[in-house]
Amino acid sequence: MSNATDVTIAILGAGGRYWAPTVLRDLALSPDLTGKLRLHSRHLGALDKTAEVAETLFSHPDARTRFEVSCSTSLEETLNGADFVFIGISPGPAAMFANDLEITEQFGVLHTVGDTTGPAGISRALRAIPIFAEFAKAVGEHCPNAWVVNFANPLTLCTAALYDVFPDIKAFGCCHEVAGTKRLLAQLISRELGGPAPAANEISLDIAGVNHFTFATAAHYQGESLFPFLQSLCDLPETFADASGYAAHNSARGAFWDHKAMIGLDMFRRFGVLGAAGDRHLAEFVPWYLSAGEAGLHRWGVVATPASFRAGTWQPAAGVQVAANPLDASGVPEHLVASGEEAVAQVCALLGLSDLDTNVNLPNSGQISQLPIGAIVETNAQFRHGTVRPVTTTPLPDAVAPLVARICEVQALTLRAALACDFDLALQAILLDPLCMIAPDRAADMLKTLVAANRELLLDW
Repeated sequence: MSNATDVTIAILGAGGRYWAPTVLRDLALSPDLTGKLRLHSRHLGALDKTAEVAETLFSHPDARTRFEVSCSTSLEETLNGADFVFIGISPGPAAMFANDLEITEQFGVLHTVGDTTGPAGISRALRAIPIFAEFAKAVGEHCPNAWVVNFANPLTLCTAALYDVFPDIKAFGCCHEVAGTKRLLAQLISRELGGPAPAANEISLDIAGVNHFTFATAAHYQGESLFPFLQSLCDLPETFADASGYAAHNSARGAFWDHKAMIGLDMFRRFGVLGAAGDRHLAEFVPWYLSAGEAGLHRWGVVATPASFRAGTWQPAAGVQVAANPLDASGVPEHLVASGEEAVAQVCALLGLSDLDTNVNLPNSGQISQLPIGAIVETNAQFRHGTVRPVTTTPLPDAVAPLVARICEVQALTLRAALACDFDLALQAILLDPLCMIAPDRAADMLKTLVAANRELLLDW
């Protein structure tokens, strides 16, 4: 530990049950870093629990470093002089997330996740953007040179709010969805070539799009394109066989996040680029996969996460074994294993301890020429000492670029609506969103109901 680099890391949203312990575990396993860890939440009770987890992790026999841990409900105290700021908040209580799903479904709009796009995602954004505006202002005042890493959804709009309020902020959005696509391709390589599946970092993808509506416009392993393998997979009749039974099984045991990547592969079959986010996210950006309701969605092997699960009231059917939640890191296991998330690797690269190339969300400075300049887009980037340089990607197909551009316009309207507390702009965003296929008057009533349900966090509306 004597050679470890001393840093101060502020974690906003440290009271969270899943995300914060995952970051803490990865930090405990990093021998290259030490220093101060400041935990922030508006809920002191939740902070105390996270602090207990932190102390247990850093004193664990497998831990390779230690941090001095402190807690505060004061944003100023937490941020003052920080080198890195991690943000993983949830905008409002879980009941509001459940309301987003229940209310929109009552008005005829089905979501698979509801945290990024569609009317439910827009509702969540209206709550989150003012919070991120506050964060951006505080970073500018108390640690303007800090690197800010956003993990919170809707990731694109939360990151956009940071830049809108503090244009000189050094921020990027970090999402793990593309890692799942690399694991899928590793399995495909093993099947096609024989032998064990390669490590995910041996697979190279060109990434283009916006968060959760992300595409691999090229894919390579050992210098060879993987697209012929994908074409062979798509040519097999069983690849797109009805997966309703698989989905029903997952629904019964609460494995709402599991899928077969059929939608991502269908996008490759139709457009020549692989959908590189999980199917449950991809489905929400286009109406085709949700047009036949939940039964039609099950045909693609995808299950909509119910509002009851978000509210914490979901119960499995009698005798059904519940699936383990892949995000559940609230306990401290006997042996510590790295999560596979890249936050610590990004910190090390920015400190000059290593190099890292990975996908992140940054303002578009031309890395995707088909999308608006300044929009937050997801591509690869090079992490080097003190810099993050976006990489120009292989262009999106002509038929896909307008789909993504439309989402950029929805997000731009949503950002303006949230910052101005403007109902009409928010309604325009909802009507422009492809998932909203209801009459304008009904959409307006839906938005009024959502605003009322969020009144606690939308006092200025």
